[in-house]
Amino acid sequence: MKLKFLVLLSIVLSSLTSVAYAAHDVDDPEARAIFEKAYNQVFGPNGCSLKYDVNLVGVYKTNGTIWYKGKKNKFIDNRYNAWCDGKTIYMVHRKKKTVTMFDATSEKADKYRNKFKFTLDDFAYTKEQKGNYLLLKLKQKRSAKGTVKEAQIVLDPKTLAPLSARIKVLLFWANIKISNFKSGGINDTIFTFPAKNYASGYKMVDKRGE
Repeated sequence: MKLKFLVLLSIVLSSLTSVAYAAHDVDDPEARAIFEKAYNQVFGPNGCSLKYDVNLVGVYKTNGTIWYKGKKNKFIDNRYNAWCDGKTIYMVHRKKKTVTMFDATSEKADKYRNKFKFTLDDFAYTKEQKGNYLLLKLKQKRSAKGTVKEAQIVLDPKTLAPLSARIKVLLFWANIKISNFKSGGINDTIFTFPAKNYASGYKMVDKRGE
């Protein structure tokens, strides 16, 4: 799924793109501060858990539960169970009865997740009230290199818990619904791969170092 603008189209639209990016660079420091607090609740050192439902323009759909804590995570979806202890990723394909091991930094473990590349400095931030919720809008700055071009994040204004996200990756939108969000109280033991549960009947595939 390697998507790029056609060179000719880029040339034809270059002037319009410059105008669009200039508008995107309008920035609200308070909106960024709110986003950073919400982001830290998800990916910060205290960890979190949440249920998710992802629809990438109809070509990829999944739902499940995920736990984060710093560089560690665990998720369960409709096909996989996976653990990352910060060093190794263990991907359990339940139907195929396989356990595939990757380095934690490998981009081969999840080809879709690794399409979402960005840094917090990539964006100009704005905010607005949307009914009873807070809507943060992120638009990529002209100088940014990440694949995420735009995002719309809906938050609970009191707790800053994420409720939904709409993310533009290159030309396509991913819609993510979030529920059962809990920040903090995540014990590190949850990220330990339970090897004994897969010692029988599962094929081990080691792709570390690749």
